[in-house]
Amino acid sequence: MAKILIVEDDTDIATIVSRWLQHENHLVEISKDGEDASVKLKLNQYDLVILDWMLPKITGVELCQKFRTSGGTTPILLLTAKSTIENKEAGLDSGADDYLTKPFDLKELSARVRALLRRAGAISTKTLKIGDLSLDAEMHQVFVGDMLISLNPKEFALLEFLMRHPNQIFSGEALLSRVWQSDAMASTDTVRAHIKNLRKKIDQPGKTSPISTVHGLGYKIEP
Repeated sequence: MAKILIVEDDTDIATIVSRWLQHENHLVEISKDGEDASVKLKLNQYDLVILDWMLPKITGVELCQKFRTSGGTTPILLLTAKSTIENKEAGLDSGADDYLTKPFDLKELSARVRALLRRAGAISTKTLKIGDLSLDAEMHQVFVGDMLISLNPKEFALLEFLMRHPNQIFSGEALLSRVWQSDAMASTDTVRAHIKNLRKKIDQPGKTSPISTVHGLGYKIEP
């Protein structure tokens, strides 16, 4: 799962792309203009930005330049109807990592999204394993040993994020930023409750939980 921001003023395109990426188990947010996207990029952390060139208030190229100048490193896939070499050059020179011309096939979009996420290290493998715990991101399944564990979507997303970053400590606020929608009515208490539920489902009798609480700092997963 990756957290993706779509910046697109065409509601139909934004909805189609959002639903497609959600079907691929990504967490998706939408901005309809450059100013709103600029605020979201300042306040939240994303794994990928899909950015339309022609936007109200601030164009995609201007937003891209502004984001890169401020030190933003999130991969950016630029969408545009402009197809000349000069346009592509301008888009890539603005700081975009890849370029996709409208109209496009959703399967090609998916392939480019996967490539950018792999390049950024956000998604390196579909199968994750820590001790007896294994997670299949493609099949959306979790096993403890040979036992299939039933998780709700948010529990799965939280576990996948922690397993992709083993031995790293994340505060409740950091997990909210990476696993929940930015405008979700959630708090660190929500994170704590999900961690508690995860432990109940994946912990094994007589064994230490793979998810540990680091007092005053947050949570981490380790063998």
